[in-house]
Amino acid sequence: MTTTAPAVAYAQLWSADPGAWRAAGAAWAGAATLVDRRAGELADRAAALAGGWSGAAATAADGRLTGLRAELSTIAPALIEADQVLAEHAGRLAAAKGRLAAAVALADASGLSIDRDGRVSADPARARPSERDGPAAARVVAALREALESAGAADRAAAVRLDALAAAAGTGWATPPPPGRPARDATAAQVRSWWAELTPPQQRWLVAHEPTLVGRLDGVPVAARDQANRLLLGARRAELLAERRRLLARVPPGPVESARLHLVDGRLAGLDTLAERLAGPGGPRAYLLGLDTAGEGRVVVALGDPDHADRVVTYVPGMTAGLDDAPGELTRAGRVLDRCAALAPGERSAAVLWLDYDAPDFLHEAVSAGQARDAGPGLHRFQEGLRATHEGPPARQTVLGHSYGSLVVGTAAREHGLAADALVFVGSPGVGAAHADELRVPPGQVWASTAPDDVIRFTRPPEELTLRALRGVSPLAAVLTGPGRSEPELWFGADPAGPAFGGRVFDSGRHGHTGYWDPDNPALDGMARIVLGR
Repeated sequence: MTTTAPAVAYAQLWSADPGAWRAAGAAWAGAATLVDRRAGELADRAAALAGGWSGAAATAADGRLTGLRAELSTIAPALIEADQVLAEHAGRLAAAKGRLAAAVALADASGLSIDRDGRVSADPARARPSERDGPAAARVVAALREALESAGAADRAAAVRLDALAAAAGTGWATPPPPGRPARDATAAQVRSWWAELTPPQQRWLVAHEPTLVGRLDGVPVAARDQANRLLLGARRAELLAERRRLLARVPPGPVESARLHLVDGRLAGLDTLAERLAGPGGPRAYLLGLDTAGEGRVVVALGDPDHADRVVTYVPGMTAGLDDAPGELTRAGRVLDRCAALAPGERSAAVLWLDYDAPDFLHEAVSAGQARDAGPGLHRFQEGLRATHEGPPARQTVLGHSYGSLVVGTAAREHGLAADALVFVGSPGVGAAHADELRVPPGQVWASTAPDDVIRFTRPPEELTLRALRGVSPLAAVLTGPGRSEPELWFGADPAGPAFGGRVFDSGRHGHTGYWDPDNPALDGMARIVLGR
């Protein structure tokens, strides 16, 4: 049985290397660092000239140097965009290869074989000749066609975007947009409409000249936010270094300065590790969707492009999370994504680390729901933004909260609503709700898991701790804790992994409070299957 030859042949897809495309894109993005360095050198030389040269010639030279710096500033986003195009192509090729592998496995299980030209035939040693044109062969042919057509679609999409980049380089890369910017309280849908009304050159101008605005706006496509925030990396690192120098200027530093210096060093280390991940050629590509180095630092990073993925999980970490912890938290998100790829190699998934709130640092902060309530509007807007900028059929969106992060997710869902098809809570001290129905997601899509040895099981509200202290001491305790009393609550309400909450529970091994992402923990497999909708 044969098929009409698609744009991408069977042998081509089988030998295609998505990693090579990803590495090529990373090389283009790496050139942006060189461009930034050259722009800095021009700025330094212009400053030196201005100090010792005046007159008409000096004014003309300064104008020329300013123009050159402006031209360089518009090149960096183009290099990052080339990286994005090639990385997206690599991701689509990987998914097509996953479908191809599934087709080959189906053929093997059916006693069929596939030659280098993609022709399906019966294996005389394992199948009857009639199977060559039977239902099994038809299914294999259809699976092959789907894989090859998806690869062809990836090729065409990448070619169109690269052609547009090449044309823009010759006809004018950036053009100032009309006045007017979205208000700070604009919805993600309003931001998306504003952005869609701009021409590509106007969008590129905003990325290059107003990266702080573009980088923080939920409703701006992921690619543009990533370009803008990457342009800010150098400036944010320079700010931290300047703060470090100010603290070191006091000799000897006092206790306050020493504590602040420790925090700055942690943020610098986290930022540098994050920058290495952003620049690395290994997949999936990371997209920087938000960055703030003030305080303990905030960051939003996606592994894979949420705007083109079939499945998207947003992970909200808990207590003590900050910029210094971001690389480790990103590793957790990446493990869920890796397990999704292993379970569904033909689908495209993305994982987002959402660390855009002030997580509690100490127990006296963690016993209050205040920081979770403060985080709710931001998480709501972010999820709305993912929904607004996604291309193609809507993705299945899952929001995953760990520890105090589960309270953030639950509070946001109950008080503001979340653009989510499923919620997942692991190691939760309570989610600020008495029942799953309060969280406003589809029925049966609230999930939870708590390890048998997770200390979070002992976080009880003050009134219950008092009763425990009275038990065995006062007859009153026996009455208050008798058979008629409802199921014990956690610190922030009903246990989402308890039978009375109304959610669905998945297993976890004995891995403590932070081991839900351990490779041998069944909870990792459970989280991935929920993300995939399985």
